[in-house]
Amino acid sequence: MAIYFIIYFICAYIALFLDKKQQKNILLFIVFGVFLSFIIGFRYQVGGDWYNYLAHYEFTKHETINEILKRPEILHYLLNWIAAKNNWGVYFTNVIYGIIFTVGLIKFVKNEPYPWLEITVAIPYLFLVVSMGYSRQGVAIGLFMLAITYLRENKFYLYVILILIATLFHKTAILLLPLGVFLYGKNKILKYLMIVPIIYGTYTLFSSEGGRQLWQNYVVAGMISSGAKIRVAMTFLAALIFFYVKDKWKEKYNDYEFWKWISILSLVALVLVNFASTAVDRIALYFIPLQLVVFGRLPELLKDKIIPNTVKVLIVVYYFFVIYVWLNYATFSGWWIPYQNILLKDVF
Repeated sequence: MAIYFIIYFICAYIALFLDKKQQKNILLFIVFGVFLSFIIGFRYQVGGDWYNYLAHYEFTKHETINEILKRPEILHYLLNWIAAKNNWGVYFTNVIYGIIFTVGLIKFVKNEPYPWLEITVAIPYLFLVVSMGYSRQGVAIGLFMLAITYLRENKFYLYVILILIATLFHKTAILLLPLGVFLYGKNKILKYLMIVPIIYGTYTLFSSEGGRQLWQNYVVAGMISSGAKIRVAMTFLAALIFFYVKDKWKEKYNDYEFWKWISILSLVALVLVNFASTAVDRIALYFIPLQLVVFGRLPELLKDKIIPNTVKVLIVVYYFFVIYVWLNYATFSGWWIPYQNILLKDVF
């Protein structure tokens, strides 16, 4: 597990000891992005869903392109189909997923006041568990983070396009569409028109065979997700902090409404997680970027009360505790240990 701590400490060091100008060096982002994509993309037998995704790859070997194009999460299966037909293994798909996730993460943080603090916050769960475990949803979240950056630029149509693409990797991403359309869309007619695909997409999600199976497993059968309450509670904490600093947030940033609704949904998730832990846990993964943006902006928002460096140290210590506890005590962390890489077998 040493590689995970090394990555965490590198990010934490940059966050704590490099000045703002150095932290925004584009070459630093590129090198880190390539490295992270390499770690995600060429991992070998790492992640709780490793064998499920391996099965997807093997399954597509025997399907025709017409059969692939009929699948709801078409881009996931299409990439696997291309890889299978060319004998590239699961690594082709994983590398692409790693690149998409990493690009989304870096684009999301690069214009923030403390970008590497946000990356540090992302390492223990968003990077380690989601991008290397729940691969399809990791891609969807990467696209979601990328989409958010366009909302900041008032390009809500790009948000819609990226979320629709994310839906082709993981159906649950369709539920993110209203956030951009109704909060940032200026055309009222378009807003009303968007209700149609949102309703249709949600209906398709839960009425398809796969959707019915998701509903049966996650809600009706009460499928339990280990650690769900803790994960949801972490974003719940970020939501509470968001509302605590909301006045300062409104003064400094123009995205208050968006994060207000993410925070409200995070508060609701903590209540609902008791009734359908796996379903809520999977949806709440989309709210994890709230942790990044809240803790990443906190030193700036609290600087009138607390020295920014003190806040940064406290955040780094908190998330070190998170990664340490997860790696050593989480029920399924063994699926991530040891880290193995198909190109560097036995190095880690």
